Amino acid sequence: MSEQKRTIMTSQDIDLALKRVGLQILERNQGAKSLAIVGIHTCGVFLAKRLCRILEEQGGRQVEYGSLDINLYRDDWSLISQNPVVKTTDISFDVNNTNLVLVDDVVFTGRTIRAAMEAIMDYGRPHTIQLAALVDRGGRELPIQPDYVGMQATILPKERIQVLLEENADCNEVVVEC
Repeated sequence: MSEQKRTIMTSQDIDLALKRVGLQILERNQGAKSLAIVGIHTCGVFLAKRLCRILEEQGGRQVEYGSLDINLYRDDWSLISQNPVVKTTDISFDVNNTNLVLVDDVVFTGRTIRAAMEAIMDYGRPHTIQLAALVDRGGRELPIQPDYVGMQATILPKERIQVLLEENADCNEVVVEC
């Protein structure tokens, strides 16, 4: 059986979605003293860096940036692998009282975001935690919803969304594999 792929976002779609999400973040956090962006490994980190640049260009001020590995905070890590690959968490700013935006590529069950919120709390207590996702595919197992979404997609349970970015795949597109 051959694997089939269909493109649901092109490079241009991704760029437009990130610009739209960036403007929504600026609008919602207008007047916020401290705004920070934290990307969840792996693709969330790349998207967060892009989003941070957009926010700085549009907002005219520096935005704190960090990256977060949530592997050891997952409630299912032992089901995924007995030897999880732990990546670097780099949060070099004080998260206390920030308006912190978590960035992930795809929101599905909500478990990754739950783990990310738990990990963030180890660094302090943000004023708010908001969620930006490039794609919301539905199918929640936990009551977690993104505040900012690039695209909502209806994907069958057996299908998988793959976000391919030039930082790790030499292209920019979102594909559905079945």
